[in-house]
Order: sequence, then C-alpha cells, then structure tokens
Amino acid sequence: MLAARASAARSASRIARSARKFATVVDSAGVKVAAADNGEPTTAVTFLVKAGSRYEPKPGVAHALKNYAFKSTEKRSTLGTVREAELYGGVLSSSLSREHLAVTAEFLRGDEAFFVDVLSSFLTSAKFTRYELQEWVAPTVEAESTAVLSDPATRAVELAHALAFRSGLGNSIFATPGHHVTAEDVQAYAHAVFGQGNVAVLGTGIDPSALEKLLAQSLGKSFAAASAPASKPSSYFGGESRLDAHEGAQTVFVGFGAAGAPSAELAVLAAHLDPTPSVKWSQGTSPIAAKIPAGASVRSVLLPYSDASLFGLLVQGQTAADVKTAGQAAVEALKAASSLSGEDLQKAVAKAKFAAASAYESREGLVAALAPKILSGSSSSAAEAVASLEKVDASAYSKAAASLLKSKPTFVAVGDVASLPYADELGL
Repeated sequence: MLAARASAARSASRIARSARKFATVVDSAGVKVAAADNGEPTTAVTFLVKAGSRYEPKPGVAHALKNYAFKSTEKRSTLGTVREAELYGGVLSSSLSREHLAVTAEFLRGDEAFFVDVLSSFLTSAKFTRYELQEWVAPTVEAESTAVLSDPATRAVELAHALAFRSGLGNSIFATPGHHVTAEDVQAYAHAVFGQGNVAVLGTGIDPSALEKLLAQSLGKSFAAASAPASKPSSYFGGESRLDAHEGAQTVFVGFGAAGAPSAELAVLAAHLDPTPSVKWSQGTSPIAAKIPAGASVRSVLLPYSDASLFGLLVQGQTAADVKTAGQAAVEALKAASSLSGEDLQKAVAKAKFAAASAYESREGLVAALAPKILSGSSSSAAEAVASLEKVDASAYSKAAASLLKSKPTFVAVGDVASLPYADELGL
C-alpha cells in the first residue's frame, strides 16, 4: 500500500513537471488563444468554432460547413489553397463534433504566416459558392455519411444521442439523405457563428505571442463580434430503439445520461468497467472481461459535453446470442459498480488518470480536452485533469454511479432485431 502511494505521488509530480503549459489570452482580434512551444519539430494551429451540430438551424448544415473548409475565399481559389499547401508540405484538415467545428493546419516551423492566413480566410472571406457545393461539398458529405453510418457502432451511438437528448446534443453530426442544404443555408450559419466570442485558437510548436501577432494581422478589424449560437440547456430523456441492419457486427448500446458539467466520477466508472487489458493478450481484471464470449466485445463509452454527459457500454458480437450473454454481464457489472471501494477504486482511478494524461500527448486529444476550456476562457493542463481524478473518493463515486443508474436507460439495438435482446432481457 505504501509503495502504491509513493508511486502515485511520484507519478503526479512527474505529470506536474512535464505538463504542457497553455497561456490563455484574448488578442487584438477578439479571439481566445492558447498556445505552447515545447520544441516540437512541426507546428499545428487549430481554429475552434462553437458551430457543432447541436447549434445548426437545419439538419446537415454543420456537416456541410465542415466540408466547405479550404474552398474558395476572397484571397485564394480552392486549387490555389491546395497547391500552395502542398508546396509548403503542410496538411489541412477539418473535423466536426456536436459542439465544435475545428479547422487545423499542420506544417513545418517557419511557415506559420501562410497557414494562419489560410485558416483565417475561411472564417473571414469564404465564398460558399453553389458550384462548389454541388461538385465537392455535397458529394463529400454524402460519402462521409454513407461510410460512417455503415458502421453499426457509429449508428448505435448516433441513435443513442437522439434518444438521450432529442434536440441539441441529439442532433446527428452527419447529414442524412433527404435533407436538402443550400449554399445560402451554409453561408447564413457561417455568418452567425464566425465571429469574436465564438472562436478560440489552439497552437502547438509555436510561441503564444507570435500566434497572437499573426492572428491580429490575418483577422484584424474585419472579424466582427458574433452572438453565442442558440441552444437550450441539455436535458436527459432516454428511451429504446431497434434498427434493422444486415451488415457488420450485431450491436447493442446500453447507456445512461446526466445533465450538468462532466464529472470525474463518471471517468472513473468508465475506467473500472472497460475490459481492455493492460497487458497484451491477457484477459484483464475488469468485472466484465471473464464473462465475454469469444468473438464478442464490450467497450465503455463516455462522451462528455459542456452541459451533459452520455455514458454507456457498447456490446458487439457475431451472433445475437453472444451479444445477449456479453450484454447481461455488462449490465450486471454496471449495477454492482456503485459499491466500488478500496483497491478496486484505486485501480480505476489510476486507469482514468492515465487516460486523461495520455490525451494531452496527441494533437487530437489536446483539441478534444482543451476546446471547452479555451472557449470558456480558462486554462487547462494534464496536471489539472489528473488532479480532479485524484480527488475522487468512495463516497462521491458511489453517489455519482447510483444517481446515474436511477435515470431511464438509453438502449439501442442495431442488426438482426428479431434476435437481438431487449433491454429487460439484459436486466435493465
């Protein structure tokens, strides 16, 4: 026990010493900036916009806006942006979540002036032409939706959001066939969300003062203020749905939701139930691991948002029978999890701490972890994330887990719905 405590203390000390420090400021262009230079050989700059699917006025608009990134602006044509980016050896990308749109440039040190200007141009002078919507944006949106929604796990999680939150966070990230979006729809949404107060900038491998200066030059006075996009506070509802599908694994999602800011206790619960072993080819000691049939899998899912969280267990298998067996084991473990204490709680906290700290080691993880912090004007680091988990005790954990289970479950079955189990057959 003493050795474990000493190890935990040393671990926390190392994290505190090595954590990246992000200075959060408001520059002259009116956007929040968080940047760190830890000597990386390359630089990355991400513009985060409060323009996720929860805020869209029409289904599919946010997805289309994501794919308008790096198209024609007042400064460059689409082809010009592609050719210049390739000449510099950089990579441009965009991504969408339920709360944020992120446009990112990754490039060699010294080329930041060009790439920051490319990102800024999208926010200040994108043309949103009809021909680009027809020739590039709409086909890409359709291809992405078709590819992603052919995955049963993604379909289950998307449907779970709709059941759990209905509107707002229940809006799908992906456009669906039948929803016609025009260039004017996308342009109107962009004008509503692209502006001061709705944008934050995250940089790695770049000095904060240098990034602020470039933003002042590229955004300047043309970047007007924008009001926060309208969205009702999230409420959790829950429900059950079944979707017949003939491709991919048989899939069941068992979930629960909670309104309010994300809690460290739910991260510990997710770590405790996750059957992924710490040693390759081993079974692991999760309460679910030993009861999963060969060929089946269970994965814990925790999706935190600014004002709500969705927690669940994603169960998949080749047959409906395997899914039922694994699902029963998952629900049984979930019900028993509220009484976790002692060494089991310590192990779950340590696992959650590692997951939180390791997220800061990748640029994708940094964007996901820091996006809400930056937009709210506060700073964050791996040390702060770990510190919140270290404060979780048995009492707070048990209260949070028990409260979660009192809510109405969200249950989704995707696959052979004639054979897949119903919620009550799993013990819900």
